Amino acid sequence: MSGGALRMRPGSSHLQTKIDAMTANVKIVAVLTARAEAADRLRALLDGMLAPSRAEPGNLRYDLWQDQTDPNRFVLDELYEDADAVAVHRATPHFQNYLSQIGALAERAAFVLDPVSAT
Repeated sequence: MSGGALRMRPGSSHLQTKIDAMTANVKIVAVLTARAEAADRLRALLDGMLAPSRAEPGNLRYDLWQDQTDPNRFVLDELYEDADAVAVHRATPHFQNYLSQIGALAERAAFVLDPVSAT
């Protein structure tokens, strides 16, 4: 190899195909901490998101986790086939309902992630 260029070895196209497919997925992690006296209402709102979100085309994962040390903190672990699936999710009535209520119920931080190494 010269000039700093990298060449793919024969047979390495499978790896490139896997990387290309992997990068199309979109992972979202949202950390939600219930405001005072709102933990039960937050949990009910989040529970109500599970079934309809999991049923969406393009949704690969929609899991709800609760912090072991702080029962007022929840984590949504979401995985979508691609950005279009995320757009579909965000346009649904259940997501719009979530958006209309979440500010009053929790402090929220959401992270949209690209894969670095995933299986």
